[in-house]
Amino acid sequence: MIVLVLVAFLAAAGLLAWITGGRVARAIAAVALGLALAFGAVVLAIAAPDSAWRSFDEPWIPSLGIRLQFGVDGLSGILILLALVVGLLAVLVSWSEIRHRRGFFDFNLLVSLAGVVGVFGALDLVLFYVFWELMLVPMVLLIAVWGHEDRLRAALKFFVFTHAGSLFLLAAILALGAFYRAETGAWSFQLADLAGAAPTGYPGLVIMLGFFIGFAVKIPAVPFHTWLPDAHTQAPTAGSVVLAGLLLKAGAYGLIRFALPLFPEASIALAPIAMTLGVVGILYGAVLAFSQPDFKRLVAYTSISHMGFALLGIYAMTELALIGAVLLLVAHAFSTGGLFVVAGALEARLETRQLRRMGGLWASAPRLGAAALILVMASLGLPGLANFAAEFSIFFGAFGPAPWFVAAAAIGLILSALYGLRLLQGVFFGPPRWEGIADLSPREAAVLGVATVVLVVLGLYPIPVIDAASGAITAALDPLMSRGASP
Repeated sequence: MIVLVLVAFLAAAGLLAWITGGRVARAIAAVALGLALAFGAVVLAIAAPDSAWRSFDEPWIPSLGIRLQFGVDGLSGILILLALVVGLLAVLVSWSEIRHRRGFFDFNLLVSLAGVVGVFGALDLVLFYVFWELMLVPMVLLIAVWGHEDRLRAALKFFVFTHAGSLFLLAAILALGAFYRAETGAWSFQLADLAGAAPTGYPGLVIMLGFFIGFAVKIPAVPFHTWLPDAHTQAPTAGSVVLAGLLLKAGAYGLIRFALPLFPEASIALAPIAMTLGVVGILYGAVLAFSQPDFKRLVAYTSISHMGFALLGIYAMTELALIGAVLLLVAHAFSTGGLFVVAGALEARLETRQLRRMGGLWASAPRLGAAALILVMASLGLPGLANFAAEFSIFFGAFGPAPWFVAAAAIGLILSALYGLRLLQGVFFGPPRWEGIADLSPREAAVLGVATVVLVVLGLYPIPVIDAASGAITAALDPLMSRGASP
């Protein structure tokens, strides 16, 4: 029930923000997300979700076996709370950046967040797909209407790539439902019904590839990644925060929740290829990040690299590696999302994203420099911060079944130090090119403060995330272990 309440509340708040417009709209969005976050946190804390679903289940299209079925376990609970926190930070980031059509901006932001919450809570695959598409269209508009100089091309590219991937996903969902009907005589798209009933052999592999492509485009995994740098570079700061913090996570969540448990045999067969794509993404993203002259584009390529670690952890198919992948989803949301906030703050002050036009900014903006330093150190995997705990869990979990993949992926840690230090040196150190720029405002300091606190706390004590996600991870791995998963 909590998912349905949150989705309806966010959509209604978005509509109200659109109707009111102006400064009132941003206040409505902030208050709505604050209330949603408080409600979600209290309900989930009382429910203490582990491996058991807290479900809402009513018929939607009975003739096709499609139901309004929602549920929350530890994994989806973590990601729903993440969506609400990141959404609230995005509203605060956009507080003074968005000056035209403010109500429509908040409407699209809140509807996109409603879609994200629905994705993390839907247990019917058709319902999941509806929310999957719902979070796409508002993000396209956020880029196309409020983005930067080349926003229309970036928005179109984002739409074409992600919608094409969604069509593969839709075809796979329909094929899976048709197979279930052929076997049982009744339609069903519920995860509980389809688990253990999906086809094996060649049909199962083909259908599973539809799921994999749809989710891999969203992660994004190489070679489906080319939409991401343009989308991030052209999006407004809030759009980049939501895109990096939430939409990419939906792809990894889909692999864990649906692809692995529904298609254990096909997932085992695909694992070496998927881990290869993960390692390629780690190295490719890091190398390209090092060579970027644009701050936001550099950070965008780091996302490709970091999500490559998540793909490696998922298809290593061990409990520790999957725990690391889930922890990385949370850590990446705050480390990379925070760097996009820094990029937006600098662009607002300097009217440029070009690194060559920056330098020596620490003297004028020490608080901004300190926040950027912590975020970059998290991004490159400094011990004591959340990314380190996540990446080394992935490494240790994946080393047994895939030592050579881990060895290759470890090179990415070296490359991340190179692009991270280049970013800090080029922006905050060296000869000063600007004087007297404003340091962090209280609102910006609060946003970056939340990100840094989360990274430090989870770096030192990641147990709450691990405990919450462990039940869902076990459920995802059980079908694989019964078939002797060993990538």
